[in-house]
Amino acid sequence: MSTDGNGFVTFAQTTNQFLAQRAHELIQQGGFDLVHVHDWLVGYAGIDLKHRYHLPLIATIHATERGRGGGNIQGEMQEAINGTERWLTEEAWRIITVSRFMAGQAHDYFGTPWDKISVINNGIHLPSAPKMVGDERQAFRRRFAHDDQPIVFYVGRVVYEKGIQVLIDAAPMILSVQPKTRFVIAGTGGHLSQLQHRAWEREVYGAFVFTGFIPDTDRDHLFQVADVAVFPSLYEPFGIVALEAMAYHCPVVVSATGGLQEVVRLHENGLTAYPDSPESLAWAVTETLARPDWAQSRADTAFAEVQAVYNWERIAAQTTEVYERVVYEAHTSAWGRADTHTA
Repeated sequence: MSTDGNGFVTFAQTTNQFLAQRAHELIQQGGFDLVHVHDWLVGYAGIDLKHRYHLPLIATIHATERGRGGGNIQGEMQEAINGTERWLTEEAWRIITVSRFMAGQAHDYFGTPWDKISVINNGIHLPSAPKMVGDERQAFRRRFAHDDQPIVFYVGRVVYEKGIQVLIDAAPMILSVQPKTRFVIAGTGGHLSQLQHRAWEREVYGAFVFTGFIPDTDRDHLFQVADVAVFPSLYEPFGIVALEAMAYHCPVVVSATGGLQEVVRLHENGLTAYPDSPESLAWAVTETLARPDWAQSRADTAFAEVQAVYNWERIAAQTTEVYERVVYEAHTSAWGRADTHTA
């Protein structure tokens, strides 16, 4: 495989050699029926183990390099990663994707047959800590806003594809309707300084709080005190952060893109906006803030779905079914009967 100039792909290949060696030691102990890898970063090791031990390979594809690039591949590193992703999907007996959207990308970008793909969503654990109430809740909330200021909350990587710039562009329209709104942006990433400058240019910087990195406890508490969690991504393979907000009964607004539009349904368990549309996003946010009863009703519906659909017990059962299917198919196929592996 080709490598990029800064050596990232080379680093991944070297790391995979150590992973494969450790897996080799484990497999020597016996009892393994298949190899399961997640994304290209461990694909080299998975493919090596498949051929060395004649074990069927399963690959979970969480995202693609081409997808992150808006459908384009530019530069040596992106070409190398895209090539490795294609190689992995071809070598795998079966592909698992985290959304129907990602299944479509595997099919379109790599030619993966539809009948080779299983869709198994990500899941989350429901909150175990007691919910903040009374003075504790009020004191925490006042770290970010006054009592009469609604909080619009974003948490995640601060990179272009997450669409925070769309929220900043929507802020003047939101503030014209809800002038006391506070926008809390939590997270780190290479796009932070550009976003801060953009907020200055739009003359809304005073309404924004850029927290940088926050611990998980603060993130979870912000979900409890926020009036709406907003995720305006341009590219989102699944969008697990939306589930995290739902788990705290926090109303959500997302862009109708990628896996997010499979998780959030307009007017049912949240509101959706057109991708990369400040006007549409402003409507969804102001609609949520203006009708808190309706917003909370949608949030309650979302919480029930998190409990029923996105729990790890259900996801583990679906994954087990894929394992059993692959092991059966491999063992009863000509490939499985030609067991010529070497230790």
